[in-house]
Amino acid sequence: MRRILSFLEETSGRELILPVTPSSYQWDHGNRVETVQLDQSGELNLPGGALMGSCTLSDVLFPAQLYSFCNPGAVDNPYVYIEQLERWSNDGAVVRWLVSGTPTNAQVLIERIQYGERDGTNDIYATIDLRQYRKPEAPVLSLSGGGAQTSRDSRTGAAQQRSYTVQAGDTLWGIAQQYYGDGRQYTRLAQANRDIVSNPNLIYPGQTLVIPAADSLPEAGAGSASTALAGRTQSTWDPVTGTWNLTVQGV
Repeated sequence: MRRILSFLEETSGRELILPVTPSSYQWDHGNRVETVQLDQSGELNLPGGALMGSCTLSDVLFPAQLYSFCNPGAVDNPYVYIEQLERWSNDGAVVRWLVSGTPTNAQVLIERIQYGERDGTNDIYATIDLRQYRKPEAPVLSLSGGGAQTSRDSRTGAAQQRSYTVQAGDTLWGIAQQYYGDGRQYTRLAQANRDIVSNPNLIYPGQTLVIPAADSLPEAGAGSASTALAGRTQSTWDPVTGTWNLTVQGV
C-alpha cells in the first residue's frame, strides 16, 4: 500500500498532504541512559527518562507540474506547500505528523525547512526537520492515606463496555492497543465513538470515549483524508514504458 505522509493542524482540522511520498523516512525514538559507578559492582546503566522523538524528511519533492507519481489532489505550485509549512514553523504551531497505515502519529514542531531548485524544472526539493512536542504537565502528587495511581489500566480484550477519558498525548491507536491488544482496531474504536470522533487521527484531552467489549466493536467507518486516499491508491509497474502508474479508485 502506498504511504501518504501528512500534517494535521488540530486547532483548525486543516490537513496538508505531501504531494509526493518521500522515498524514505526515519523516526528516532529513544530513552536516556544514565551511567553510575558503584564501588563494589562497577559501572551500572540505568534508565534516565524518555527522549523526545525527531525526524528529518529529506528530498521532499514539491512539484511545479503534475507528474504521474504525484499523489491525487496534488497542486502544481510548490509554494502552496512551502508557505503553509513556513507559517506553522514561524508561529511555533504544534501539528500532528501522520503516516498512513502505520502507528506513526505524533505531535511535532517544524524546526527547520531548507528548500531550493535543482534541475531547471521549477520543482522544489526540501528538507524538513521535525521535533516531537509534549505539553508540560504538573506532576501527580501522592494523596494522604495512599499513593496516587501512576499507570493506566493495561488489560486488553475488554470483556464488557467501559469508558475512558482522553489524556494529553493519547492516540486512538494507543488506546486500542491498551484495551484490545491491537492498535489496528483504532478505526473500529473511532466508529464506536462516531458521535464525537469525526477523524480517527484527531482526539482531544477531556473527551470521554466508549470502550466496547472486544466482540462488540463495530466495523470501521471512513478514516481521515490521507488514510482514505492511501487505501484507494494503487501503484503498478509498466515494463514497456519502464514507469510506475498510479490509479485511484473512485476518481
